Amino acid sequence: MADDIDTPTALSPAIHDPADDARELAALYDAPEILRVVNVWDAVSAKVVSELPDARAIATAGHGIAASHGYPDGERIPLDTMLAAIGRIAAVTRLPVTADLDGGFGDAGETVRRAIGVGVCGANIEDRLRPLAESVSVMEAALRAGEREGVPFVLNARTDAMIKGGDRSREASIADAIERGRAYIAAGAQCVFVPGVLSDAETRELVAGIGERKVSVIGLPGALSAVEYERLGVARISYGPMPQNVALTALKRLGESLSGDGVIPAGTEKLNDF
Repeated sequence: MADDIDTPTALSPAIHDPADDARELAALYDAPEILRVVNVWDAVSAKVVSELPDARAIATAGHGIAASHGYPDGERIPLDTMLAAIGRIAAVTRLPVTADLDGGFGDAGETVRRAIGVGVCGANIEDRLRPLAESVSVMEAALRAGEREGVPFVLNARTDAMIKGGDRSREASIADAIERGRAYIAAGAQCVFVPGVLSDAETRELVAGIGERKVSVIGLPGALSAVEYERLGVARISYGPMPQNVALTALKRLGESLSGDGVIPAGTEKLNDF
């Protein structure tokens, strides 16, 4: 099994059976209702989201975890630090945990192996527009690592076709996303994450090309609503770094108010108890 990583939290990672969690998470992707995950970045944000009555799974935000440790996005945070943070998140929830593992940190199989060891049952892994054959190999390595650990690992394979396509047309980017998405599904991925602000027509094309309940999207300003994406056959909607941005915006506004003659708002809840 994967390396032990210190997770000094109220609960132990042993509360998770990654194989059972993976089966539960896969069923959530397959369900007719869109899976809504509010991305978290530390133990207390995970605790707050886990206690919401409609929460079904926990998804980590790689960008948010990196920022909370003072690192920029893009695998600049050391892998040990990232996994320790993910382990602390897994240790405070009994919900299935799917982690943002960026591009696999140079060895997707080994990274997945270690992530399973801290309680993770699924992940996003980016293709970063590597050549298709290389990208497929990265996804296959992640899935094989799950098999070796006895976990039907739930891979939400991310393609950057829509956000890193450069000057090519949207039509070319969609075609690339579909080609890559089909290849990742054929390799064993549960779903294909296509980040970007997607229109109704673009989403329809992606779902038709990759598969019903096989496309995952991000909720950004200007994007469709979760209900609209659900109607179009999308499996999952997540929010990336946006929940952390919302929280930090609230903190900034509070700081501005308290720098004047403001007071802590009435109705503020105490949510940081463990």
